[in-house]
Amino acid sequence: MSNTDLRFLTVLAEEMNMRKAAEKLFVSQPALSQRLQNIEKQWGTKLFIRSQKGLILTQSGEIVVKFAKEMLEKEERVVEEIQSLETHIHGTLKIACASIVGQNWLPKVLKKFVNLYPNAKISLITGWSSEILKALYGGDVHIGIIRGAADWKSSKYHLFEDSLYLVDKEIRNIEEVLQTDRPFIQFKSDSNYYQEIQDWWYRQFQTAPKRTIVVDQIETCKQMAYNGIGYAILPAITLNGADKDMYQIPLLDEKGMPIKRDNWLLGYDSAFELRQVQAFLEVVREFNEDHKVID
Repeated sequence: MSNTDLRFLTVLAEEMNMRKAAEKLFVSQPALSQRLQNIEKQWGTKLFIRSQKGLILTQSGEIVVKFAKEMLEKEERVVEEIQSLETHIHGTLKIACASIVGQNWLPKVLKKFVNLYPNAKISLITGWSSEILKALYGGDVHIGIIRGAADWKSSKYHLFEDSLYLVDKEIRNIEEVLQTDRPFIQFKSDSNYYQEIQDWWYRQFQTAPKRTIVVDQIETCKQMAYNGIGYAILPAITLNGADKDMYQIPLLDEKGMPIKRDNWLLGYDSAFELRQVQAFLEVVREFNEDHKVID
């Protein structure tokens, strides 16, 4: 039955009178009578019996009217849910994020997002930027956050840039690097970040480090440097709350300018049509407006 038929049946059951029902439905009594006959024909049974005092529901009529009321109630709930989507953010926001950003920048943004949109769910995976791109290409996530160059043909938004620093408890300037016997602590990373560090190193020193220690996580690298085991090159995003006795020497390019890493938010155009993605992007923009420079 159409919604109109469902409405006709429920009003007839409420009024139990053809004239009053017709007035309430803004139709003529003959038109309502004809419509009721068509409905009864569809069900193959009599739903109402006319009497001098009005209408009487048959047993079949009681069942069909109950069905009509339930269908209209379900429709109303669906309409309410759809309308609530216009004012409330629901659904799951699927993010793939470079580990460094996921550990140091993203939690602050997500805190603001979940406070504003408690009904939204979040699915988060972290890894190297190359792995984030694979997740995007595979359709596993809505948006990806990567570090470095963003060769992406669809929607992309620049988040921030952060400088690279050589950090150590003893080394106060770059020239002292060649004089120390303490190790250069490196962490495993994607190829373009590793190459960027290598290019800077050989441009600066034209020789390999005397000693190196390679660890699998940037946080391990950071803690080893903080505990005086050796020196490390770390992005500014990881240096919040650094020990006061840690020296931080900015890496400079061949023109004497600080070397910085760009951070990007990427996604397919279709993903940015989702309300939860739109809401997240708005939170990101507001957050970056309040924290304009990471240095």
